[in-house]
Amino acid sequence: MNNLKLGVDVASAHNLLPKDGQGSSNAYVELYFDGQRHRTTIKEKDLSPVWDESFYFNISDPSNLHNLTLEAYIYNNIKIAQSNSFLGKVSINGTSFVPHSDAVVLHYPLEKRGIFSRVRGELGLRVYITDDASLKASKSQHAAEETEMHSHAAEAQVSRAFSNIKSESRHSFHHLPNPSHHMQQQHSPSMSVYESTKYGVDNMKAEPQPPKLVRMYSAASVQPVDYALKETSPFLGGGRVVGGRILHTDKAACTYDLVEKMHFLFVRVVKARELPAMDITGSLDPFVEVRIGNYRGVTKHMEKQQNPMWNVVFAFSRERMQASVLEVVVKDKDLLKDDFVGLVRFDLNEVPMRVPPDSPLAPEWYRLQDKKGEKIKSELMLAVWIGTQADEAFPDAWHSDAATPIDSSGAASTLIRSKVYHAPRLWYVRVNVVEAQDLVPTERTRFPDVYVKAHIGSQVFKTKTVQARSLNPLWNEDLIFVAAEPFEDHLVLTVEDRVGPGKDEILGRVIIPLSMVEKRADDRLIHSRWFNLEKPVAIDVDQLKREKFSSRLHLRVCLDGGYHVLDESTHYSSDLRPTAKQLWKPSIGVLELGILNAVGLHPMKTRDGRGTSDTYCVAKYGHKWVRTRTIVDNLCPKYNEQYTWEVFDTATVLTIGVFDNSQLGEKGGKDLQIGKVRIRLSTLEAGRVYTHSYPLLVLHPTGVKKMGEVHLAIRFSCTSFVNMMYIYSKPLLPKMHYARPFSVMQLDMLRHQAVNIVAARLGRAEPPLRKEVVEYMSDVDSHLWSMRRSKANFFRLMSIFSGLFAVGKWFGDICMWKNPITTVLVHVLYVMLVCFPELILPTCFLYMFLIGIWNFRYRARYPPHMNTKISQAEAVHPDELDEEFDTFPTSRNPEIVRMRYDRLRSVAGRIQTVVGDIATQGERVQSLLSWRDPRATSIYVTFCVVAAIVLYVTPFQVIAALAGVYMMRHPRFRYRLPSVPVNFFRRLPARTDSML
Repeated sequence: MNNLKLGVDVASAHNLLPKDGQGSSNAYVELYFDGQRHRTTIKEKDLSPVWDESFYFNISDPSNLHNLTLEAYIYNNIKIAQSNSFLGKVSINGTSFVPHSDAVVLHYPLEKRGIFSRVRGELGLRVYITDDASLKASKSQHAAEETEMHSHAAEAQVSRAFSNIKSESRHSFHHLPNPSHHMQQQHSPSMSVYESTKYGVDNMKAEPQPPKLVRMYSAASVQPVDYALKETSPFLGGGRVVGGRILHTDKAACTYDLVEKMHFLFVRVVKARELPAMDITGSLDPFVEVRIGNYRGVTKHMEKQQNPMWNVVFAFSRERMQASVLEVVVKDKDLLKDDFVGLVRFDLNEVPMRVPPDSPLAPEWYRLQDKKGEKIKSELMLAVWIGTQADEAFPDAWHSDAATPIDSSGAASTLIRSKVYHAPRLWYVRVNVVEAQDLVPTERTRFPDVYVKAHIGSQVFKTKTVQARSLNPLWNEDLIFVAAEPFEDHLVLTVEDRVGPGKDEILGRVIIPLSMVEKRADDRLIHSRWFNLEKPVAIDVDQLKREKFSSRLHLRVCLDGGYHVLDESTHYSSDLRPTAKQLWKPSIGVLELGILNAVGLHPMKTRDGRGTSDTYCVAKYGHKWVRTRTIVDNLCPKYNEQYTWEVFDTATVLTIGVFDNSQLGEKGGKDLQIGKVRIRLSTLEAGRVYTHSYPLLVLHPTGVKKMGEVHLAIRFSCTSFVNMMYIYSKPLLPKMHYARPFSVMQLDMLRHQAVNIVAARLGRAEPPLRKEVVEYMSDVDSHLWSMRRSKANFFRLMSIFSGLFAVGKWFGDICMWKNPITTVLVHVLYVMLVCFPELILPTCFLYMFLIGIWNFRYRARYPPHMNTKISQAEAVHPDELDEEFDTFPTSRNPEIVRMRYDRLRSVAGRIQTVVGDIATQGERVQSLLSWRDPRATSIYVTFCVVAAIVLYVTPFQVIAALAGVYMMRHPRFRYRLPSVPVNFFRRLPARTDSML
């Protein structure tokens, strides 16, 4: 680690601001990192200078690298005054540093140093971490060049040193740390369990409703109480949760404070030595049986070993123990009856308690006893202690509540354990097929009708067929693939000639390993290359001797890291970061999830003549998937497992699913889904603990059905309040999605490929996360046609316009003088606004401000959940359900009905999506003042009061003129990225989270 260095390649700058008074600048770059400074050469009279210089910084503490920042300042050198002027800066956080193999040149937009700074342009940098000792030479070389450049004259050195001191003083003033901003969390008064549950179920009835003319947004559709959330007040590891706060007990809070503390008896069986031979041949197949009461755990048997090693941990739930003595028995595996070798007994009252962060208990050698209680020569190494879920042995332990009859052989031990999975890093592979040269067709009497077929793994795409008039066809067509690290498949391109109907002939092929393909993180141009085509195996050797085979294919191939590869529904995305790690921003918070228990689960299988389930939970957020242990034969399982994720964007969704494990029986089938829960992070208040029981609602061919309830504890903690507020002004997706967008058809196709790749990779883990689980968590079928969804989206749209209809009806009542007092007041207000038009906008904004403040008391106190009313799942017709659960394409006859039916579903699916998107935009308008996203509403309410004041003191004519000029501004002053109001609006939550 002593050789670890940060490498910075200063490539070039583009479109800098002229500062020398002659329309140009003398630019140079100063780099600051970890108390070290480097400086490039000066490029005179150049607004787009190119340096191509490399610098290396020593990393004093690699463990603190994520807290360090690389800063690059561009200055204009003023020779006459021996000073410099600021042109822009770039700051790169340590979390964005990547290894040398992943580094590419990125063009960072220049940032201002202060409010009044004027900057423009971009700076191209390549930043990476390396431990290559051979790269040290470039550092000394640049240091010598810099020393030579600064040693021309003593007077120039003194002047430049003085200007550097002034510059550094300005830098130190600029980099003074900002005072920390802390936001005090407001909590509601403490409530009893019954009161909190009642409030969580039906808070709309518990408090008075505001007047209809004030509360303009539509309230949540009322659904049956049994299908609604229930707020609970459990006693967790940190204390009892009341009103979103943890009332700490006298004891210090443990790490796992969002789950109920459960005590387990852990038994680690390490190894044995000097075991006696039990038969005439002298062989021994030992295994260990751990017994306590009616519970029994068994290790694998080791064939013909007298000094076996197991290193297995058993965990027995303390609350289910029915005995006070633990027995660890060593046996010899036999066909008829296992032979007894020896045992060790432990009194549970003498077992020590271990509380992390205490070190793990060291295993000890224990002398085995025979059946009479006498010591024998053989010994067994064990460690026995009592711990909780915080113990590091918990995830990989054999659990008594997850025990099955076949666990004694170890066949299913890995299928029931809790695991954490990391989804593979996905890339978009862009293949631009330009042209081919000197093709050699088999038939020389005609020009070939050629196309290029490219495939990566199971993904196959073709270019259009070109009826070439020569042997050099031109395509210039893009093909997009999805690939995952590590790259196992190659990119294979074949040039084929369409000889006749259904008959194609391969003219040549190219195989390109993806590990050799260039990576890029922006839309810079990738240099094209000519690839020699390999001739197919079957070839005339005499003909090959007569003419040289020199066909080539012109390609541009790159791995696009500037996109976010969508592998889940766009409405429920849990991660919006680009693939290239150097584009990642620092995290803004931490998400903690406690999976407590489930109650009233529907039996998914029959065992011993009774209904039962073997359930586990899966949670997905970002690249991290988690899976709890499988609780066997229990319809009310207790998991009490806690997991943590880093949060980079609040406009993301956490998904939790409950499944039945079907791999434990003799005939393992697909894991059956019991239900899932989706929680949007922007609807959570920072620091509040949400403890709710979520109903598991699933749509079956017979209608909507409640499969049980899952009890969760959720907390979102903000680590940087300023960054969290600033993220509302940033684009929702990375820059490349706006600079070079994909079509809707491309996104659907690429998402399907991405889900297949993620499912294949996670299915190879141990234990595997099966394909049906990944597809259910990713909502793979959300784009298919459904009459029920189409009606639900239509009524969502009608609900949006219901406010306009209500205003029209209210105005009609005013015209009809149904309430004379109200009509007179409206007439007075109308005449006043006509006489003073400058009061119109301030009045509107002030009115919205007052509505937002008034609605604060009616803000939602719980996350949104699936709503059967707005999903149109309660009164759905059986024929519509049969249509929704029909296969795609349909299995109905005759053939003409199938063709028309599939066409209808395809077209109507697009209409359904458009209607849903329109409804989403309207619901986002409603959420501006509904406090559904408390941070967004606070921003908008603050903006309203500021806008009201500004518009009040500013003449209306000035506002109108500025607005018109801004709308008709020159294209030079427009940007490809969305504006701040558009970014803010797209981050607002909608009721898509409540859709089944």
